[in-house]
Parts: sequence; structure tokens; C-alpha cells
Amino acid sequence: MIQLQKDNSFLVWALIFIAILVIISGVYYAAVYFGEDADKDKDESIEETTLDERVSPLVNQGLTVEIQRIRHRGLLDKILRSGTSWKSSPTYYYIAILDGLQYVSKDISAAGGASAELMFTEWDSMFGENRVQKDIDEEQKTAKVSIAIMERESTGLLGLGSKDTEKEKIEVTYDFRTGHWSGDDYLMDDDGYGHHVGDDFEVWFHIYQPDYDADQIPYWAEVNILGSDPRVDDRLRDPDDDGVPTSWEWHWGYDPYSWEDHEHMDPDVDGIQNIEEYQMEKYFADPYSQDIYIEVDGMVKGGFFDILHEFYDETGQIMMERFAQHGINCYIDNGWPGGPINGGGEFLPHFDTIDQDSGVMLQFYRHNFPDERKGIFRYMIVGHEAGFCIPSMYNRYDTIVIDSSPSRLIKRTAFTPRTQRIVLAAAALHEMGHSLGIAPWTFQGCDNLTFAQGQRAEYTDTWADYYSVMNYYHIWDKKLADYSDGSNGGPYDQNDYENFYLPTFDIDVNAIEDIELELPGMDRLVPEVPDPIGDGWRLDKNLSMSHSSMVSSLSFVENVDCDYRVYVKNETLNESSDSSIVRIYAKPDAGTSYSQWSLISMGIVDEEGMISIYSQQEQIDKMMMS
Repeated sequence: MIQLQKDNSFLVWALIFIAILVIISGVYYAAVYFGEDADKDKDESIEETTLDERVSPLVNQGLTVEIQRIRHRGLLDKILRSGTSWKSSPTYYYIAILDGLQYVSKDISAAGGASAELMFTEWDSMFGENRVQKDIDEEQKTAKVSIAIMERESTGLLGLGSKDTEKEKIEVTYDFRTGHWSGDDYLMDDDGYGHHVGDDFEVWFHIYQPDYDADQIPYWAEVNILGSDPRVDDRLRDPDDDGVPTSWEWHWGYDPYSWEDHEHMDPDVDGIQNIEEYQMEKYFADPYSQDIYIEVDGMVKGGFFDILHEFYDETGQIMMERFAQHGINCYIDNGWPGGPINGGGEFLPHFDTIDQDSGVMLQFYRHNFPDERKGIFRYMIVGHEAGFCIPSMYNRYDTIVIDSSPSRLIKRTAFTPRTQRIVLAAAALHEMGHSLGIAPWTFQGCDNLTFAQGQRAEYTDTWADYYSVMNYYHIWDKKLADYSDGSNGGPYDQNDYENFYLPTFDIDVNAIEDIELELPGMDRLVPEVPDPIGDGWRLDKNLSMSHSSMVSSLSFVENVDCDYRVYVKNETLNESSDSSIVRIYAKPDAGTSYSQWSLISMGIVDEEGMISIYSQQEQIDKMMMS
């Protein structure tokens, strides 16, 4: 019995030992076998998520170029000269080459052998869009695109002959992976993305490719950069809930997954915040290029001896060209197709005269100027015996009246259609200047009444040097229709373009006009500039100074120097981070006492004081090099 117990005990221990060996072997085997598989799965996972090199696997690859608008820049020179040459519209067309395939816009052919020649024959082709397209080899990464503007000019005896001359040429490289292009035009360039300002023509264009979900974010960018679904339309999706969709943020280089204050952000400091730039994208709005939008209404005749008070196309072209010469885009709705109810081009009831305090302008402003345009557009009326720029609501100078009455035209010796268009442009530019920040209390040569009061000798020695439509002494000069360039020097001249503050129409200015105002009204100024941000933030002067070069590069203000401020959020991003959000502001040093701070960018500052701003291009470059 005792011997049996010993044998059983030995057997039990032997079984336990064998079991331990089996377990150890199993663990080792599992570690080796499954460990290798796990590493393989991990590597395969990394490989799957690092880069999907396919360019366009969901649709047939192609390329489309839209020529959205062409504006001839030559009208101004012609209309400022005596004669009727301004009545002769130019004739032009374009040649587009897409990846080697040439399209000539004037050459029209149809089935059955029909053909025709179709030319542009107006100074401005706005709303006369054109489109060309080409099939592209599958998985091709880039394509060359060129757009040449050809003008047909008269030659030979009596101008009976003609020749076609290339006046502009734009060459870019389109990337099918990102949907962006570079070359003569690129994102954040001086004259706008998809906008070329040449010596003879302005051209607005857009390039895109077939896209399965039609949001114009290519497959490669969706799967490799954004991590979004290339089968789901992102034109209205807003994952960071900042008011603008993924497609708009991708096109303009913002991060669709990081909330940014687009409601207040205005990197070009034109008074049109990013969320409004998004709303105006079909009318060429660019968040990095200063834009001015104007809605114009006319007024019906007041009787047999009156005329229809209309805004001439040529008047608009004069204004657009003057601003284009200084890097500012001016868009004038004088009857845009597809515009809102009560948009531009209406003819309002006649009033023999209205003044700043009559209240009539408030009626027009409320009932003939759409609410969705307030804060984006200035509102201008061509009226009778009246001319001024006033606030209609609050103290924001966004309402303008200009005078086209026969008596005013006679006083200004504007007897011909040419001179009538010039003096109307001069009046419009004058009142526009007030909505851009130039007023008697910012520069006394503006609206200086000594000339109007007969003190001409005194005036000639002083403010006559201010050669500007803002000066009553020069406003009706029919060879001017422009602001001053400051070439006569101070103290009696200034460069108006360097003193513009574009958001004037969208802020409460620091002086209030009433019927007791006596110009120049310097005593009305309240020169306070409100702090741009409330509690929970601190101004960091060290960051503002140490990163001055980087910070200034975030502003897209033309003509004017700016001051900059960096504000840091008091709270860190989270409990495990020492980094905080920063907001960067710019204030144009425009000489106008009521310029204010505009939010131009947002980013992160770490514990070492380094500011990081999201760069879409860095993300693209990093992925392409992986």
C-alpha cells in the first residue's frame, strides 16, 4: 500500500512536469508564431495607412478648365482721352492648352460640318463663362495648363486688315493628387488664386478634375491627408463646426478638423470675414486678396426735363480699374443674374432731393438692400440732386448716394456721354473714399470747404496739392477720376491708397456726423481703439516681437503697413499639455484714426514659446515624401 502511494505520487509529479513543459513550449511557439504574424499584420496596417498612391481610382481621369471671366483693362485710357474710341469694344478670344491638347475658343464646329467664329466683344465678359476639358491618362499625377488671351487688332491702311496678338499668357501645373495648381498662379499669391492681373487683361479661371463625390477634393487628398471618405460629398460637411465646410477649407489651405474662428477671421483685412468669403465664393471672393463689393441701384426720371439715373457700365469699369491698379478687387452688382431679391440694378422711386438726415436712405437700405449683403456689400444709389456717404445703421459708412441730375452735369460741363461717365465715376470714387476711411477729420484736404467758400487763392497754396477725387478742388477734373498717389508730398498731399482702411464700412467709426458738424470736425474724434478680445486671453508682447516676421507673413493687406498682436489663451489645450491657443491680430497703420484690430490667424504656442500655424502644404509634402 505504501509502495503504491509512492508510485502514484511519482506519476502525478511526472504529469505535472510534462504539463509545464507543454505550456512553456506552447508559450514559446505562440510567441514566435503569433508574434511574427502580429508584426506582419502591424506592418501591413502601417503600409495601408501611410500612403495610398492611387490618383483617381473611382472615376475616369480628366481635366476641366473654366474661363470664368475676362476683363480688358484698356477702357480707362481710352475714355480719359477726347474722342469716341472708348465706344469701340475690343475683340478677343483665348487659347487653352490642356496637357498638350489645344482649344481655340473662337473656333466653333458642330456635327454636319457647321462652323463659326465666336469672339468676346465687350470690355468685361463677366457671366459669360466658358469651359474646356480633356481626357487624361489614368494615374497621371500632374498636367501642364496654359491660357493665352489673344486680341484682334486692326492693321493696314484705314485699319481694314487685322492681326491676332497674344496679350497675356498664364502657365500652371495642375496636381491631380491635391486639386491645386502652381506656376504663374498659385494659392496666396499677390493677385488671388485663380485670378491673373496682367498688363492688358484680368482673367478669372478655375481648374478641376472629375471627382466621384463631386466635392472637388481629389481621391488622393481625401484618403492620405484628410482621412475622409472619397465617396461622400464634403461640400456641406463641417466636421470642426466652424461654419465653413471641408471643401472650402481644403481649397484655401485651412484644417477642416481644427476649429477656427472664421466668423471673425479676416487675413486680408478687407472687412469681409472668412465665413462671408465662403458665402461669396461664386462671386470670386478670395480670403487672401482684398475685395470690395458694391450693390448699385438707380432712380427713375422725375419729369420731362430729367434723365434716367442709371449707373453706366463704363463708370463701373473706371472704378474697377483704379482699384485693380493697387491690388484691390472691386465687384459691382448693377444687375447680376441669379442675384438675391432686391439685388443690384433696381430703379427706385424718384425724389427731387434727399439729404443725410431725411431718413429716405434708411428706407431704401432696409427694403431694397438684402439683409444677407449687409456687412459684405456697400450700398450705392444713383440719385437726383444728392451726394453723400453715411451710416444707415449704427455708425458704419456703408451707404452712398451719387448725383446724376442734369443740373449737376451742366455745372460740371459734362455734356457728352464720355464726360458724364467720368464725372459719375469721380463722384462714386469720392463717396467710396469715405467708406474706405478718408474723411475731413483724418485728412483736412478731403472735403475742404475753403475752395467751395471762395477762398481760392489761399486754397491754391495749400490743399490744391492734394490731387484726388476726395478734394473738391480736383473732383471734377475729367482727366483724373482717381485718388492721390501722394507725389506732391506733405503736409498738403497724401497717398490715399496707403491710407485706406477697407473695413470702415463694417465698423463703428470714431466720429459721428450730425447737422451741427462744422468741417473739418476734428473735435468729434474719439480716438479709442477697442481691445480685440475679451477675458480669458492675455496679450503677449514678447511673442508679438520674437515672431514678428512669421506673424506679418500671415497678413494679406495691400499698400498698407500693419501692427501686430499675439494673444494667448490663459488655459492650456488639456491637462497633459503645456501648449495654448494663440490668436494673431493685425491693425493697418493707415493713418485713419479708427482702424481696428482684425483676426488674421490662429495657432498653437508651446511651453518654449514656439508658435505653430497649420500648413496644408507641409502635410502634403510630408505625405509625398513618405
